[in-house]
Parts: sequence; C-alpha cells; structure tokens
Amino acid sequence: MRNGVAPSRVHLPAGNWASLLDFLLERFCHVPPDILRARLACGDIVDEAGVAQTLGSPYQPLRWLWYYREVPAEVPVPFDLPVLFHDCRLVVVDKPHFLASIPGGRYLQETALIRLRSLLDLPLLSPIHRLDRDTAGVLLFCADADSRGAYQALFQTRDVCKEYEAVAGLRDDLAFPVVHRSRLQARADHFTMEEVAGEPNSETRVELLRSLADGLGLYRLLPHTGRKHQLRVHMSALGVPICNDGFYPELKAYAEADDFSRPLQLLARAIEFVDPFTGQLRRFESQRRLDAV
Repeated sequence: MRNGVAPSRVHLPAGNWASLLDFLLERFCHVPPDILRARLACGDIVDEAGVAQTLGSPYQPLRWLWYYREVPAEVPVPFDLPVLFHDCRLVVVDKPHFLASIPGGRYLQETALIRLRSLLDLPLLSPIHRLDRDTAGVLLFCADADSRGAYQALFQTRDVCKEYEAVAGLRDDLAFPVVHRSRLQARADHFTMEEVAGEPNSETRVELLRSLADGLGLYRLLPHTGRKHQLRVHMSALGVPICNDGFYPELKAYAEADDFSRPLQLLARAIEFVDPFTGQLRRFESQRRLDAV
C-alpha cells in the first residue's frame, strides 16, 4: 500500500517491443510520456520480485509488472465522511455526494475507500457494495478479508433491504405507490443506461412520502434489484426525474468542475440485513438530509 492505494498491475504479452518503455508508451497512450519516463526513473514500476524497472530495461514478455496509479490535480471533495459503525468485520459510513466509493478514472485519493484506509489505519479495507459518486448515504465496507464474501452474498441473493429517498417533480396523473419494472442495458455510445424491450431485469417500488414546495415531492425508493443507475432511470421513465440529475432523462454537457452546490437529490437512507456471523438484525441509517427537505 502507498497512501492507502494498492498497486495496480499490467501484463506484458508476447511482442516485439524494443524496450519496456516502448511498450508502456503504447499500452498507456493516455498517459503523458514524461510521466511514464519519470516513473521508470524513480523506480516506481517493479516486477514480481519487487525489482525496480528502469528507462533502459529491455522488454521481457509473459510476466507481470506492478505500479501505483496516480491522478494529478485531483480536486478535494469538501464534505466529511462520518463513520456510523465499526467493528472487527464491518465499517459503515455516511457517504457525501460527489465522493466516489472506490478509485477509478480521475478519482483516487478523493474516494471513500482511500479516505477510510487512512483514517482508520485499515490498509486492507475493501468495499462490500458501491454507491454512485453522485449518490449520498449508507455505504458498507469490510475490515476482514475472510468475512467479505459472506456479506457480499447477501446482496447477490437480495437479502439486503435498501431504502432510498429522492426529491423529484410531482405528477397528478400518477398514482403511488407504483412498481416499475424494465429491462436495463448500457448504451452503446456512452456510460449511461437505457430501457429496452425484453424481459425485465430491474424492479423498483416508488412511494410518494409527501409534497414539498415548488412543485416537488419527497419519494421513498425501494429497489428489488441493483442495476447501474436503476433508480435514476426508473424515476426518469416515470416522468419525474430526480432533481439535479445530469444523466437522465438526457446527458447534459460535460463540466470540468463539480458544482458542489447542486448535488443529485438521491440519498441511500437505510440498509437492513441479518448479519451472517451473529444472526443479529442490523439496520444502518443515514443522518443526512436532501436539500429540499
């Protein structure tokens, strides 16, 4: 581990690259060449024995190399990450909006996982499930590697009750509660999801808790399945897209910087399950509130 980040690895396939640097420049074409050269010069890329590779290293195929991913100029997320529960197996936190659950893309240090590894001195902490970066609320991690599988199995067998809240517009012609089912699949042209014809693979129960000001409502969302962006797609399909959603019903123009004053109005309010080790019924609730509530 380095600053809470585990090393990544890359496989060297059969090929005719003259040097290791030539391969790296082709394999990581999105990384500026000067950065790759600097990593080799500093000994930040090593083989399975921990031997540092250099700028003059020849290309040796059919082996693995390890390196530490870096994200330059990462923007700090200015919100806290309260710990709701912590024992020898579980760590439960109240994730803020804009903080990614785990590293990926342009997010590394500004993720819940890396923050917690440092805060709790748990370098082997691992996620049990994930929340979208745009979604706030209850998020579970495992502090014991041998226990992680049992907790993840609860999500796979749908033995976890998840409750969300959302703020969205109102429709007088829509009677609640409503159960929305559809078939979701990834779009071919970008990372969002879409509803398509076919056997449903997603289901959400939507309840209107109460009306708010400015023609908005507070909704309870109870997903039976856990597809990517499921709640956002389903609310949009019902004609009441979640407030401040930049993906649905249509993908808005990409912004270089986050507008921290306009979070997606979606909150993972609670998670409930029977602990597979103690048999105890556990329920964890977010202490956060959506802006319009």
